[in-house]
Amino acid sequence: PRNRRAERRNWVLEMAGLKEHRERLTRDLPMGWKQRLALGCAVLHEPPILFLDEPTSGVDPISRRRFWDLIYALTQQGITVFVTTHYMEEAEYCQRLALMNRGRLIALDTPIQLRSGMREPILELQTDNSPKTVETLKGQPGVIEAAMFGRAVHVVVEDVAHARATIPATLESRSIAVRSIEEIVPSLEDVFVSMVRAQGGAVLG
Repeated sequence: PRNRRAERRNWVLEMAGLKEHRERLTRDLPMGWKQRLALGCAVLHEPPILFLDEPTSGVDPISRRRFWDLIYALTQQGITVFVTTHYMEEAEYCQRLALMNRGRLIALDTPIQLRSGMREPILELQTDNSPKTVETLKGQPGVIEAAMFGRAVHVVVEDVAHARATIPATLESRSIAVRSIEEIVPSLEDVFVSMVRAQGGAVLG
């Protein structure tokens, strides 16, 4: 019905925060606004299921957070939303995750269950030279994996007590100052890398 179409059109503009920009051409909108508008168009016909392929690619962090707020609003209306993303921190927003590597499903569960299922402990190190820290620790006894994580270094170890006792001395022998070392809850990226490594595969997109 015509009245229903007008109602849905107004709802889309309101949901996307574009009501005051309804006269602007889409090509003139910032990327984040274009993404929100595209989401609105995708749900204009009120679908029960929605598939979004990397919907926040190329947008700034604030726009990304705003976009996920819209996704949450849709799920509260009973819409099932499937999202593909390469951002592991973004995957944390999902209620259920399917992790894939080389086109193959390697895990399916909630973020909490996936993190709690990782058996190897992880230490987060803050040093004055992260790249050199990774290079030094890889292959050391008791170290399963070492990788940069932002400015920090995440180290998967066999035994926390042994690692706490040996890692600082190992790094200091290479003139690397250790600012802090603490055990942390694994991130989804840590979990993903651990699962791929356990299956003997390379971490590929």
